[in-house]
Formats: sequence, structure tokens, C-alpha cells
Amino acid sequence: MEKRLNIALLAGGNSSEREIALQSAAQIYEALDKERYNIFLIDLNHRDWSYTATDGTTWQVDKNDFSITVKGEKTLFDYALILIHGTPGEDGKLQGYLEMMEIPFSSCSMTSSVITFDKMTTKRTLEGKVNLAREVFLRRGESYDAAAIIEKLGLPLFVKPNASGSSFGVTRVTQAEQLDEAIRLAFTESTEVLIEECITGREMGCGVMVVGGKEYLFPITEIIAKNDFFDYEAKYTAGMSDEITPADITEEVKCELNRMTLEAYRTCRCSGVVRVDFIVTEEGKPYFIELNSIPGMSGGSIVPKQAREMGLSLGKIYDLIIEDTYRK
Repeated sequence: MEKRLNIALLAGGNSSEREIALQSAAQIYEALDKERYNIFLIDLNHRDWSYTATDGTTWQVDKNDFSITVKGEKTLFDYALILIHGTPGEDGKLQGYLEMMEIPFSSCSMTSSVITFDKMTTKRTLEGKVNLAREVFLRRGESYDAAAIIEKLGLPLFVKPNASGSSFGVTRVTQAEQLDEAIRLAFTESTEVLIEECITGREMGCGVMVVGGKEYLFPITEIIAKNDFFDYEAKYTAGMSDEITPADITEEVKCELNRMTLEAYRTCRCSGVVRVDFIVTEEGKPYFIELNSIPGMSGGSIVPKQAREMGLSLGKIYDLIIEDTYRK
């Protein structure tokens, strides 16, 4: 690319993950090559899309042509680098706008984002291609039989919002009397709830990126949470989890995790860098948990640690993504 691109680094968002997304964007802003790109950090907060200049003044993005005008000088953005976890960055809404505006961007397409943000849709898409936990699916307002759910899935089990991230609203249920409250909590984050059997084993995070026709399988990370599971506190509080990269696993398990990671990436038609999470049972059988189409990029996040382990800087990762997607 000879042209110096005007890049909108889109941050924040409207979900419970807003603060984490702002941290991710701040780290990527520092990693990007300022000699190569003109970078504008844009905070999206519902209808308010704003850029704060170095002097502290704030300017609004013109959504009619995806531009900003600062002190009379108009800048049209050539490219969008999306670092928003949750809505509207991970659920396809922002991608739909950018696709209509014919603005290239760094993450999965609108279609892929819709599929991967919705846990039940992801599972149905991957059925027969990866190992999946059994589940019960509930919509808000539907009646359910708690005893029948427990009889089908056993205890413990997990109750999750169908469309949410960072483990907001997720409960590990160990006793029958906890189920109703866990379902109520999950419905505070999503209009649909997924109840899954608990697969016991070791949790693995697998970063992957396909750019320029080349596959990048990042070193696998084992996540050992100090809590009952890898919840919000374990994810984002220092010392609440141990993350071992590369994971101490057999070559056979590593190959199967790599195979399933690429299978999930390609079947869900992903692009850019994503993270696929699994539980590996004592017998060495991996079960798919979820696919993060815009994984965390803050200082404590898993993918940046994996990148460092393989000798790839975050700046280089996004150089590759930007070059690949802008050319397309």
C-alpha cells in the first residue's frame, strides 16, 4: 500500500464489555505504525460516535459519509479497524453499516459476525464438524421445566446468555435450586438463554488468523481459572487465572485443537484474527465452547500473549490484516 491510510480505530460500544473494548483499542493504537497510518480513535457509544483531539476537543463522526471535520478540515476514512467486543462491533451491526458504505474493515463480515455472536447459531453451524456439549435453549417468556433440564443435562451445568461476551451473565449451576436464579441473571444480558451440560477438563484458547491465503495458528494457551470457571473476574483481574502459553499438551491433542480451530474459522467464514475456546477432557477429547470474532487485545488478553510467544507483534498482525482486507 503506497497510500497513507486514514484509519478509524473503532472502540467502546454499547455492551457490558465497553471498558474492556476501550482497553483493547488503546493497546492496538499504541501498537500501530503512526508513520504508515493516520489513526483516529473513535469512541462509539450508542448514537454518539466521537473523536477526541489531542487538545481535548471532541468531534462527531458524520455517518453519512464516514468522515470527521476537525477545525474545518474534513477527513474521509479509508478503513475501519474494529476493536469493539459485544454490540455493535461483534454482532454484525457495525459491519453492515461499513459494507453499505463500501469501507473495508478488519474483522469478520456482517454474516459471519451474526453467526458467531449468537451461541446457538454457532453450534448449529458447526454441528458435525466439532464436538459440542448438549444444550437446552430458552427464549424470554417461555416456560421451562427445571427438573427436566437437570434430568437431561445433569449437574453441574452452565447457564449463559445466548448473545453476550466476557462471561457476563454466566453461571455454573451446581445445585437444582440455583437454576431459576441463573436463568433470570442470563436474561438480563440477552433475550435468549443457552443451558449446557458441563464438560469437565482443561480450558484451551486457540488464536487463529488467515490473511493473504496463509494460515497463522497461534500457540495454544491453557487457561487455569482460580474461580469455578473463566468468568469476568478471572479474565480481567490480575492473579485470578494462570494462562500457560504454549499449553502442556500432547502433539495429538494440539493437532486436533488446530484442526477444529481452522474448521470453526472456515465454516463460520471468519476473517481477521479470532480466538476459539475449547474444553479438553481427561481423555484428550476437545469440546468447542465459543468463537470470539473480536478477541480481547488489552495488556492481559490471551491473543497478544500468544502473538509474543510466536514472535509476532500486534502491529505486524494488524499490518497483515489491513493490507489483506484493504486490497480486497
